[in-house]
Amino acid sequence: MARPRYLLDEHIPRAVQRQLLRRDFRIEVLAVGDPGAPPAGTSDPDILVWIEENGYILVTENRRTLPGYLKAHFEAGRHVPGVFWLRPGVSIGEVIAEEFQDQALYLPL
Repeated sequence: MARPRYLLDEHIPRAVQRQLLRRDFRIEVLAVGDPGAPPAGTSDPDILVWIEENGYILVTENRRTLPGYLKAHFEAGRHVPGVFWLRPGVSIGEVIAEEFQDQALYLPL
């Protein structure tokens, strides 16, 4: 089974990266700007291409521009492993505890 791979956009606090790694050291969590990840300032369309080509799920709070770029990405026949939108002001610990506790999800849905 492949281990999960996440890319945090540059607006997600680094504390989220630390919390995810503390929860499970087997997952891979990069943030935009990290070595091996897209550099800081990379455009949203380029981030979508990167996650598609590298097999990462994007974690973001960007509800303003990303949905339009994602739509264009799909319309161009492209794909993404997934995009997780975090609610602003909610910690990743709350998201994991509230959204996924006691749930078994079959993917794809």
